[in-house]
Amino acid sequence: MLRLLLNLTRLMFLAVVVAAMPIGIDKLSHAQESDRVTGLIMSEGWELVQANCTECHSTLLITQNSGNRAVWKSRIVWMQETQGLHELSEATENSILDYLANNYGQKASTRRAGLATNLLPENPYATDSQNGQ
Repeated sequence: MLRLLLNLTRLMFLAVVVAAMPIGIDKLSHAQESDRVTGLIMSEGWELVQANCTECHSTLLITQNSGNRAVWKSRIVWMQETQGLHELSEATENSILDYLANNYGQKASTRRAGLATNLLPENPYATDSQNGQ
């Protein structure tokens, strides 16, 4: 009986592994290759981003952010107006914006939702409402 149970367990495990294989293979086929030095996704325009953006900051600042084309454009304008970023040619700026919007596009949400009040820890410090004020 024990041997039968072990065999059934092995078969169920094998079935789960085999069923999951196409999912894993599919995810790998869509993975984008990143430059091992900069961490930037290697797609059209990445060299321009590296050449123009890393003059002032690391690529980590890029890879940790997201935004649509308008958001990235506003960041470029802000850097030009306040941080000394040089003017970019129209072609260079468009290529950079295309790259950033396509590879580091707007996320639905970058933060988790706040905890429900009943899940928050008790405040160990007295507040005005607790003091009757």
